Amino acid sequence: MDLTQVKSSTPDSMLSLVDKLHMLMDITIKISRTTDVEEVLNLVMDTLGSLLPYDAAGIYLIEPAEDEENPYVFKSKVIRGYEISFELIEPRLKMGEGFIGLVAQTGKPIICGDVTKDPRYFAARKRTRSELVAPIISNDKVIGAFDLESDQLDAYHEDDLAMLQLLASQVAIIIEKDRLLDQALEKKRIEAQLELARTVQLELLPDHDPDFENFDISAYIFPTEDVSGDYYDWVSIFEDQIGIVVADAVGKGMPAALLMSFLRASLRAGMQVGYAPHVAMSVVNNLLWDSTDDHQFITAIYGILDGTNRTFVFSNAGHNPPMLIGASGDYKYVEYGDLPLGMFRDIRYHQHFIRFRPGQVMVVYTDGITEATNEAGEEFGRERFAAAVLECIDLPAKKMIDHIRKAVADFTERKFLDDDGTLFIVKSL
Repeated sequence: MDLTQVKSSTPDSMLSLVDKLHMLMDITIKISRTTDVEEVLNLVMDTLGSLLPYDAAGIYLIEPAEDEENPYVFKSKVIRGYEISFELIEPRLKMGEGFIGLVAQTGKPIICGDVTKDPRYFAARKRTRSELVAPIISNDKVIGAFDLESDQLDAYHEDDLAMLQLLASQVAIIIEKDRLLDQALEKKRIEAQLELARTVQLELLPDHDPDFENFDISAYIFPTEDVSGDYYDWVSIFEDQIGIVVADAVGKGMPAALLMSFLRASLRAGMQVGYAPHVAMSVVNNLLWDSTDDHQFITAIYGILDGTNRTFVFSNAGHNPPMLIGASGDYKYVEYGDLPLGMFRDIRYHQHFIRFRPGQVMVVYTDGITEATNEAGEEFGRERFAAAVLECIDLPAKKMIDHIRKAVADFTERKFLDDDGTLFIVKSL
C-alpha cells in the first residue's frame, strides 16, 4: 500500500486500525532495506507523520557521559519541528527529568493530554500542548526514547501509543543491528592489530639458536592467544662472546610489541658501540623514559656470555631472577636486580657476575611461566618450576624447553598461558 495514497484518500482521524497497520508495515519494510542508522531514523521521522501526526518530534538515544553525577545523557539523533537548535537543550536532558528522562529511567511510556498541567513536562516548545513518549528497548534495556509533540490538546491516545511502540521496536532492532555490526568491525580491527603485533613480535626473535663453543643454548616463547610483550634475543659480539637479552614489556597487543621493537633497536645499538651491560641498561632506560608514556616500562636481563672464560656478566632491570643449577643438582635464584627500564630517569644499574663450570645450567624466564595458574587460581610457582627444570636437567637445552612447557601445560590444563612465557636456557658443557 502506498502511504501517499492512503493519506490523500483518507483523513488521519478516519484511518482504521487496519490502515494504520498497513502503513506501519510499509514503514517497516522501507527501514529494513538499510542498515545505516542515521538514514533509518530520518526515514522513520519523514514517514511517521502519515501514521501519527505531530508538530514536533525526536528520537533520542542514551549515551554514557564523563560526568560522575550524571553518567548518562540523551543525544538527539533526529528531530523535527523545533524552532531553535536542540543542541542548546540536550545538555539539560538527564535521566529521570522531563518526560523523556522519566521514560528512559522507568521504561514506561507517557501520554499527556495537557502538558501545561503536568509538572514533569520540560518545556522545549512553547506551542506544545500534548505529548507522547515511548521507550526504545533492546534486549530488555532502555536505550532511548521516541517523542511526539502536538499543538493540540489530547492529540494522542492508547492506540497511538501502541503504534509508536511497534515502530520503536523496529527502530530498536535497527539500532541493535548497527551496534552489532560496529562490534563485529571493531573485533576484526582488533584481530588485525593482534595479527600485526604478533608478526612484529615474531620478526624480532632470532630464527635459530646460537651455535656457541662450550655451551648448549636454546630459547623459545610460548605465546598466549593474544600478543604480549615477551622478547628474547642473542647477538654475536665477538667470536667467543654473545649478548643475551630476555625482556617482558608491560601490557599486550601492538603497544607492547612496539615497545619491544624499541628495546631491541636500542640494545643492539648499545652492543655495537661496546657498552657494558650496566651502561647499556642506563642508556636504554633514559631513552624509554624520554619516549614512552608513564605507565609503560620493561623488565629485562641483558648480559654478555664469554665462551672462552665461561663467564656471564649481566644487569637485571626488575626482571625475574635467573635460576642457576649446579652440576650436582643444587640450585639457587640469583636475586640481584634494579628497577625496570623506563620507570625513572637516570637510574644506576649494576653488573653481576656468574662463572660457569662444566655441567652448570642457567635458566632465564619470564613471569608467564611461574605465574601460570590452574582452574583453582593456584600459581605454578618457583618450586614447581625448579622441579620441572631438575627433572630434565640431563636433556639438551631444546628438549628441556619442551619438558618444562609440558609441565606447565599439565598443571594449568590449558593450551595457552595467561601471559606469554619465555625460556632461555644456557648449559655449560
